[in-house]
Amino acid sequence: MSMTEERRAGLLAYCRIEEPTEEELLTLETLYEAAVGYLEGAGVSLPPEGTARRAQYDLCVNFMVLRDFDLRDAEVSGTLQDNPAFRRLITQLKLTEPVSNLDTGGEG
Repeated sequence: MSMTEERRAGLLAYCRIEEPTEEELLTLETLYEAAVGYLEGAGVSLPPEGTARRAQYDLCVNFMVLRDFDLRDAEVSGTLQDNPAFRRLITQLKLTEPVSNLDTGGEG
């Protein structure tokens, strides 16, 4: 999923990057794709635009991008733990994932 200009602007605002370099934009694009891929692999599909689930989904993606952008160095000092609010949001998205007909034994 390619990042739209609107999504990029929102992500830059969330990360508090006012004048990004080309390298930072490429890094954000990669981190965005990785976050979307992570959620997909975790069983969370992209919710429809304008829904509460979409706002939660975008917040999770923003969090992951900012976290990974800040942790780009090869070494990290201190103890790192996932933000409990982030973990709860991921769990909420998983538990509210719409059920498809294939999951219920129905057709397509």
